[in-house]
Amino acid sequence: MDREKAKKRIAELREMINFHNKQYYVFDNPKITDSEFDNLMKELQRLEENFPEFITPDSPTQRVGGEPLSAFAQVVHRVPMMSLSNAYTREDLLDFNRKVEEIAGSKVEYVVELKIDGLAVSITYEDGIYKRAATRGDGEIGEDVTQNVRTIKSVPLKLEFPVDKKPRIIEVRGEVYLPKEDFKKLNEEREEEGLPLFANPRNAAAGSLRQLDPRITAKRPLNIFVYGIGYYEGIEFFTHFEILKFYEEVGLRVNPYAKLFDNFADVIDYCMSFAEKRHELPYEIDGMVIKVNSLELQRKLGYTAKSPRWAIAFKFPAEQKETTVEDIIVRVGRTGVLTPTAILKPVRLAGSTVSKATLHNVDYIKEKDIRIGDKVIVEKAGDIIPEIVKSLKEKRTGEEKEFVMPENCPECGEKVIRLAEEVAYRCTNPSCPAQVRRSIEHFVSRDAMDIRGMGPAIVNALLSNGLIKDAADIYYLKREDLIPLERMGEKSVANLLKAIEESKKRPLARLIYALGIPFIGEKSASILAENFSSLEDLMNASYEDLIKIPEIGEKMAQSIIAFFNNEGTKKFIVKLRNAGVNTKGEAEKKNKEGIFNGLTFVITGTLRNFSRSEIKELIESLGGKVTDSVSKKTDYLIVGEEPGSKFEKARNLGTKILNEEQFLELIKTEK
Repeated sequence: MDREKAKKRIAELREMINFHNKQYYVFDNPKITDSEFDNLMKELQRLEENFPEFITPDSPTQRVGGEPLSAFAQVVHRVPMMSLSNAYTREDLLDFNRKVEEIAGSKVEYVVELKIDGLAVSITYEDGIYKRAATRGDGEIGEDVTQNVRTIKSVPLKLEFPVDKKPRIIEVRGEVYLPKEDFKKLNEEREEEGLPLFANPRNAAAGSLRQLDPRITAKRPLNIFVYGIGYYEGIEFFTHFEILKFYEEVGLRVNPYAKLFDNFADVIDYCMSFAEKRHELPYEIDGMVIKVNSLELQRKLGYTAKSPRWAIAFKFPAEQKETTVEDIIVRVGRTGVLTPTAILKPVRLAGSTVSKATLHNVDYIKEKDIRIGDKVIVEKAGDIIPEIVKSLKEKRTGEEKEFVMPENCPECGEKVIRLAEEVAYRCTNPSCPAQVRRSIEHFVSRDAMDIRGMGPAIVNALLSNGLIKDAADIYYLKREDLIPLERMGEKSVANLLKAIEESKKRPLARLIYALGIPFIGEKSASILAENFSSLEDLMNASYEDLIKIPEIGEKMAQSIIAFFNNEGTKKFIVKLRNAGVNTKGEAEKKNKEGIFNGLTFVITGTLRNFSRSEIKELIESLGGKVTDSVSKKTDYLIVGEEPGSKFEKARNLGTKILNEEQFLELIKTEK
């Protein structure tokens, strides 16, 4: 390639890589597979090696990658969190070892660890007490996720040090991840609610850790493995393996497959052994990490501009197979979301036979241009969920058919709707057979109407025997209906009927949540119950009535209107009311007499005198509301140290801004 062509291609590659970097690190929304991204990066590295005059400081090859989200306070890493160079073949590994041994002048010990596919974090402990957590960010500056990491149960809030080893400060580096089964369950729940799906467990972990509300993070079953060290003082280490053993000793979670080797041939064999074994693990790994064990040798080997010379990541190749899309069918979930699914010619992939792949929504199908009859490349996202990577358009015969979403629900025939700015098509008929079973299970669940003893098996038996057609029918069950059912004795029947009767008294918020209105979770159900005196008032609310509630967005308002406008919903509510189910709100509205009644607050930055939950509780106890984002409806922004983008937005909107002292003065003044 001549000089000018190389210069042009380098510019193109940088632009593409920067775009995909931002999609991956900032928006948690990758547009291409890891292997496709790696190929772009390798091409750029090769061109820059051949034409070093075109290397610039802002090239993707000269940085770790990723920008901190402006919504979080920034944290400067005292010891940079550098990314690793990648190896893809046995030859790459041998080349790495050769360079290390040339500098060492002898054989070298290595530690080999699994490369957990999650989000890298640095956790600071001072005198053994958890103080701060930050993401990698761009390697120099990360995002402050202290409150979110605190919710991870496997992260100790206090380390128990041995008598002879008590560091005053220690920064523990690790990988936050989501186990495979939990990832699968989370995506199933999001699909039911019509929310965008996470591409893989790594993105699910990143999305969970970057939640602005730590309560959402706390509900996600995140876990962590620690693997490295940043800044520390008051303790001395000599080897990396010694650090891992110390971590285990003080109660930190170290991956059990970390292993020490003194022969590099054994290192390679160990890496290769996990190429297939990884499918059996309960979490996702995308490779192995090889590190020089001696810390003195690590310091001697040093760093390049973006990675250490004493460590390398061996990346597993993505397993992909070619197959055929034999059909595209549509299934209906609990909330009525229609999800297209590709029926594939069965193919063996990542340890199992794949015959189906979710296509998520119509926009996804159009973007990838997937047609019935297409030859396609499939892989497993996170080695779990079959995904079509691309269609092989060059192999089309002209017989392929474009997919069209049905205008009517394939299960009940009800008209299908698509709300503005929403990717999902929905059936809004709550009596739709495909939705009934799951909607009933949701209705009776603990956080909804909490009917003890009515699990999936009982719901299935009631439906199979024609005793109920929807959740409202539960309230018309009699003893003689239940006694003939399998495993239902007199005591079980009596307890179930008692639980059904008790559930009629549940508060309005529980009932709203139990209805399964798309986009309405527990928190928003409580907010609606606070703003409407009865279910009937909510049913009659206009779009304007709903949208003026700070926490209720346009999409939620549209969903509520569509749900209650459905004739099936209206009949369902009548059945509930006639059965004696409570549809009234509390006698007194919460917080109506407080000094902050009607005022909306947003909080940003690190507070000195309050935790986030403490100041939120104080504001709400005085009648105010706390929301996550600044808008024209925000009355006050409370600012702590290192405020994020909310501060600038509030200034631009002319929102009143208070520091903690001014906030406390406001309380005194108002009182």
